[in-house]
Amino acid sequence: MDSPSLLAASLAASIAWLAIGLLGLIPARESALARRVLFPLGALAGLALAAFGAQAAWLPSASLVLPLGLPDLPFHLRLDPLAGFFLLLLGSVSAGVSVYAAGYFRSESAGRLGLICLQYHVFLASMAFVILADDAYLFMVAWETMALSSYFLVTTDHRLPAIRSAGFLYLMIAHLGALAILLAFGVMHGGEGDYSFDALRAANLSPFWATVAFLLAFFGFGAKAGMIPLHAWLPEAHPAAPSPVSALMSGVMIKTAIYGMVRVTYDLIGGVRWEWGMLVLVVGAGTTLFGVLYALVQHDLKRLLAYHSVENIGIILLGLGMSMVFFGFGHPAAGALGLIAALYHTFNHAVFKGLLFLGAGSILHSTGIRDLNAMGGLIRKMPIVAFYFLVGALAISALPPLNGFVSEWLMFQTALQAPLLENGVVRSLIPLFAATLALAGALTAMCFVKVYGIAFLGQPRERHGAPPAAAEHAGTDAGPMERLGLAWLAAGCFVLGLFPASMLLTLNRVGASLTGSGLSDEALESSWLWLVPTEPAKASYSPIIFLLVVVAVVLITIRLVRLVYHGRVRVADPWDCGFPEQTTRMQDTADAFGQAIGRVFGPIYLTKRHLPAAEDAAPKYSLRIEDRHWHWVYLPVARLTEFLSEKVAWLQRGRISTYLLYSFLTLIGLLVFVR
Repeated sequence: MDSPSLLAASLAASIAWLAIGLLGLIPARESALARRVLFPLGALAGLALAAFGAQAAWLPSASLVLPLGLPDLPFHLRLDPLAGFFLLLLGSVSAGVSVYAAGYFRSESAGRLGLICLQYHVFLASMAFVILADDAYLFMVAWETMALSSYFLVTTDHRLPAIRSAGFLYLMIAHLGALAILLAFGVMHGGEGDYSFDALRAANLSPFWATVAFLLAFFGFGAKAGMIPLHAWLPEAHPAAPSPVSALMSGVMIKTAIYGMVRVTYDLIGGVRWEWGMLVLVVGAGTTLFGVLYALVQHDLKRLLAYHSVENIGIILLGLGMSMVFFGFGHPAAGALGLIAALYHTFNHAVFKGLLFLGAGSILHSTGIRDLNAMGGLIRKMPIVAFYFLVGALAISALPPLNGFVSEWLMFQTALQAPLLENGVVRSLIPLFAATLALAGALTAMCFVKVYGIAFLGQPRERHGAPPAAAEHAGTDAGPMERLGLAWLAAGCFVLGLFPASMLLTLNRVGASLTGSGLSDEALESSWLWLVPTEPAKASYSPIIFLLVVVAVVLITIRLVRLVYHGRVRVADPWDCGFPEQTTRMQDTADAFGQAIGRVFGPIYLTKRHLPAAEDAAPKYSLRIEDRHWHWVYLPVARLTEFLSEKVAWLQRGRISTYLLYSFLTLIGLLVFVR
């Protein structure tokens, strides 16, 4: 298809999501319509949108004006390579999540599931319109629709006070971010022309106002992405939402914020400055370390995954920051590599984090438990989920040959271009940010060793003397539709990891359309077997060869063990440290696993311990780790707001004479000061 046809088809697929959502409101006595028909239809619409986006990445841009909106302010649509890439991400990930949702919501009542179906597909359609929007008006309408529909999905179980609180916090920060984005568009508009993106591109902003627009956009989109200190909603809202919704929010929705950040910075404002990149690098490094360190001390599985979303947003910001620095100093090839690495990790995180949230959803659906300390031995009763969760854990830990390694390796290759920079201070700081990325990768691997070892391996754990919880009460493994959704995303981890050269070509096309610069010819001429980001003599990576070597080493090792130790293996109980009986309480808990990290990075955490009194008959020790940002940022703002509200409240005396006096004084003021 040509570009205009692809734009029309993408619009049709987005409208199809809206229609599917409305069909969910059809009165039905059972939920079979939504589960067996509507959610699978939504998955097909996602696949179609992904196919259109993949083609659009290689074609010229196309525009369309819709006969909707306000007088003299119609809706503008545009499909270019950047929008095509994010439509590919949205469609492919949502297809797997929608198939999974068809099995996950099997126990929901018809009326409640119909409402969830509406909100779910409006959420998907609004994200598509955010990506396709080509004017500030449609962008903000779609952005707010995305926020409201996701709010209702987060508060699906709104009868619980904690979920209502999480939803309110999410909505408040989302609207603060939306206000900043609206102000950024206003600065770029400058009071001239219309609000179409073409007019914003043509605006000739001074360096000062360009920086103001960038800072507003960075704040606004960062609030939705979950960068510190605007992340507070994310570890609250993700655990509160149903697991398919958590997968979409973490995998796709926060990536629309990355889309907005790239669109505004590289496309609408243009003229990227290296100072902007340094700010993004500092915030990205802080977000990365904060997210992974707080994930390590969590024992709520979904909350742990939410903090890893914060971490991976930081990793994406590291790639974007390095790209801005190199573009700002006049090194477009290195800048394009950083942008490609950031976009690649955006896609990778969407896939493996969606897989992990769906795996957590299957555990919660089967056991009713999110607490790692109550799990254990799930691999015996949920082997399918255990396998797919392992794939996601290896991918997020950036272990080759899965997809997480490729994008982080590209970021390291970007950092190795630091000698090109003329500024000595910046040149020396880039390796420090790369070291931050390396430390975060090691801590992530440690965290998922904890998660997988405690949840799936070992024996079912006892909880305060109660019978073993998770594994004993686990039902069947994931159902057929859930397995299909998990398999789809797991396959994405392998495909994006084993065949990165094709994605590199696509992302190079995206970067070139935004900045006019791309990778070197040597990098683009490499075969599908090798990933060459700069030059073959400097760096190259072949995931296929790496995989073959790993498989060969494993097979040879197994063969040697059987030949050498055949018939000589003796099985014995492990050393019990002198204890006569071994119970499940002797296994490490999630809290104990992260205790060493808690001591090393103690000042970062706000730790509250409850020590039992010596005379307690049944002593209990509790440990709670809180986010310092609540006490440094949010609580002071809340107290200030309450104080100002109390001071202003005296204006409302409830007397008609007082209000007439206000009106009289206002009229006098207008007569005096307004000419």
